[in-house]
Amino acid sequence: MHEPTRSGNVNMMASIPDSTHADFSDGRKLSDGRKLLDWGSKYTEAQAKWGIRLEAAYLAVLLLGIPFAIVFLWLDYPKNWLELSDQKYKPILKYSIAWLGGELGGTLFDVKWLYHSVARQVWHLDRRLWRLFVPHISGGLAFIMIALISSPILQIFDQQAIESLSLVVGIAFLVGYFSDTALAKLKEIAFNLFGTKIAEEKCKNETTPEGTGQVED
Repeated sequence: MHEPTRSGNVNMMASIPDSTHADFSDGRKLSDGRKLLDWGSKYTEAQAKWGIRLEAAYLAVLLLGIPFAIVFLWLDYPKNWLELSDQKYKPILKYSIAWLGGELGGTLFDVKWLYHSVARQVWHLDRRLWRLFVPHISGGLAFIMIALISSPILQIFDQQAIESLSLVVGIAFLVGYFSDTALAKLKEIAFNLFGTKIAEEKCKNETTPEGTGQVED
């Protein structure tokens, strides 16, 4: 990306094709519909400003706290405090880090959505619950995905490889960030497991009059 520069008698505006919006080399317009030098916030109401700052602070706490929690678990502090054996602490560590890795991915996605929605002036209160729960939903999805990968149901990696905490964190992060894709995969797994029964029930219902569930004599 090249920023417009001033040299000699060349006007900086001449290097911008559109006098209203700044163009960037990747073809995307990042001006958010603003005119040049229009730098003030469009959110003038105190309630909106407070809400945006509150959500930003909440996500900042998660963004900073989750890595500390991962390190805290990785250094075996809970194991030493609770005097757990290696055998008992190993699955606790694995799935706790899976949850936290998913939360980290979901938090980064949430942060990206928040600053884009504010900049594009589409932020509103009705999305607050979504923004608050996205990191935790992502953590839950990552937890389940790691559990499935560790089981015979979904053998993507070698069973020894999935015992690597680095791999667990990496997979969990990707599941958390791309939670929609993870949900689609879980749907596919569920259909493979229960699809035959569902298909039979659907076929049975289609043969009944007006969906009454009773076959005509």
